[in-house]
Formats: sequence, C-alpha cells, structure tokens
Amino acid sequence: MEIIQIVGAGLIVAVLVVIIRQQRPEMAMQLSLAFSAIVLLLVLGKVVGVIEVLKELTQRANVNQFYLSTILKVIGIAYIAEFGAQVCRDAGETAVASKVEFASKVIIMVLAVPIVIAIIDSLLQLIG
Repeated sequence: MEIIQIVGAGLIVAVLVVIIRQQRPEMAMQLSLAFSAIVLLLVLGKVVGVIEVLKELTQRANVNQFYLSTILKVIGIAYIAEFGAQVCRDAGETAVASKVEFASKVIIMVLAVPIVIAIIDSLLQLIG
C-alpha cells in the first residue's frame, strides 16, 4: 500500500510543479527535488533489508563476499545514476543526463571485470 501513497503524493507534486512552474520555475525545481529526496529516503530502509538478506544468503552458500559487494555496488551505481539522470531531465538538461548515464555504464563495466575474469577462470577449469 505504500506505493499507492507514493504515487498519490507524486501526482499531487506533479500537478503543483506544473502550476508553480509558470510563476516560479526555480521553486518548481526545488519542490521536485524535495519530493525525490523524500521518496529516496522512504525506500532506502527497504533496500537495506534486501541487502541484509542477500548477505545472509551468500554466507549460507559460502560465496565470496567480494562478489556480493561488487554486485551491490553495481546495483547502487545503476540506481543512483538513474536517479541523477532523471533529476537532470526534470531540470531540462537531457545532455547532462546522458553523460551521467554514460559515466555510470563505464563505472559498472570496470567493476564487472573481476567477476567476468572469475567466470572465465571457472569455465577454463571446467573445460580442462
């Protein structure tokens, strides 16, 4: 039911932003940013819970913590970059949003290299 509250609040904020943007565009942007920050804080607690469950599962499965931490970093970068890019788009800066997304993809690729190497090493050991 939380999502209904968030969507409802989002619709209200969207209408307010459209109305305010005509008179005070800077206030509309601030309202949009404030709502974005509130939503981020609301869902952060849920993300922490998921991370704890994943940590417990990797310990049970005896998986190297390095892989979990790398995957969590990749997920975090993806969400943060998407959030930042959307804020840039809301501000009308689509070019900046594209650069944020590009940078996040490069960083994710760099973080993924050790995992790809581990997968290739495992495959080579299985082959012979």
